[in-house]
Amino acid sequence: PVSSSLGTPQTVKPLSSEKMFRFVALLSLACSAVAFVPGTFRAPVSSSRTATGVASLLAKLGEDEPVVVIGVAADSGCGKSTFMRRLTEIFGGDKVGPLGGGFGNGGWETNTLVSDQTTVICLDDYHLNDRQGRKESGKTALNTAEQRFDLMYEHIAALKRGETVKKPIYNHVNGTLDEPEEIVPTPIVIVEGLHPFADDRVKELIDFSIYLDISDDIKFAWKIQRDMEERGHSLESIKASIESRKPDFEAYVAPQRADCDIIIQVLPTDLMNDDKGKILKVRFIQAEGKDAFEPAYLFDEGSTITWVPCGRKLTCSYPGIKMAYGPDTWFDKEVSVLEMDGQFDNLQELIYVESHLSNMSTKFFGELTQQMLKNADAPGSLNGTGFFQTLAALKIRAIYEKLSGKVIEPAVPAPAA
Repeated sequence: PVSSSLGTPQTVKPLSSEKMFRFVALLSLACSAVAFVPGTFRAPVSSSRTATGVASLLAKLGEDEPVVVIGVAADSGCGKSTFMRRLTEIFGGDKVGPLGGGFGNGGWETNTLVSDQTTVICLDDYHLNDRQGRKESGKTALNTAEQRFDLMYEHIAALKRGETVKKPIYNHVNGTLDEPEEIVPTPIVIVEGLHPFADDRVKELIDFSIYLDISDDIKFAWKIQRDMEERGHSLESIKASIESRKPDFEAYVAPQRADCDIIIQVLPTDLMNDDKGKILKVRFIQAEGKDAFEPAYLFDEGSTITWVPCGRKLTCSYPGIKMAYGPDTWFDKEVSVLEMDGQFDNLQELIYVESHLSNMSTKFFGELTQQMLKNADAPGSLNGTGFFQTLAALKIRAIYEKLSGKVIEPAVPAPAA
């Protein structure tokens, strides 16, 4: 017997075995539905947000929570692949690699990089023609006439709605268009390539934009290293390719940098004469007034500062490192610029430089240095390219959190024994 609110004894009848069976079955189905809803986001939820944990699990991508789209533009051979690895690692997860495992692992040849929470789509997959077709058309891959912007727009819009798409594959090895692959939406979709901002419809779908701006001298050195050592191209063919691409690059790719939110500009060093382009000056150009984005700064926000950190706390071989920061303009728009010229010798000492920067969007002291150490063997890890690519990745994580309301928990290093 149970007393009601009026004090009158009430008798609770036990459920019959049939009703109990139905109740348990319905409960089981409900739990299964939560576990297997397509497109459901399962990112780790911080302890401070456990009260909304159930609602988070039930939220469906593209409907209850946004799919955040990041665009990265650059010419071929400008370090996009390395940047994408740094970017996906910031979001954590155990699964990071090519979609389908890659051809060498029993899968298929792909340009798509996936992790637990990110999908990186190479926009070369939207070339209109294969390599032979471009020879017949007489147009380079930089020409916007050689891109399938209608399909690009349809696919990115569908992913943003939380829908699965069948995307074509451009095979860089033999220059063919391979069988399409299935792309399942993830909380973060990154589109990288020559033309992410060239089509107004596609540009409108992108939440944050980055441009890798590499000077001609540095681009030539990088392209020789990549195409000769990794793709087996001859020096003569590389030189001919670079010269033939210049007019179309200036006409169709370079104009996109004017409106981007972050520009990572790579130039020859000012510290010494370096004909081989091994020492770099890198500028991190940040738009002012962008929603959900707070520019990083050195020492004092808004000031103009030059700093040479090499000394007792940072080991630097000649020519050392020179940092700079200050306000500037970029295509008549207000920006703030961080600059690193030169390179450092010991990655672990980079935490000294990190400690003097503010608004980095790190989750704990030394996180930027930790991420650099994870990719110690990657190109640019001893200079401003790796440093600012990692800083950009941290900024993108912060933007995702602000736009989605989610919290990405970083991998905090274990305390020393």
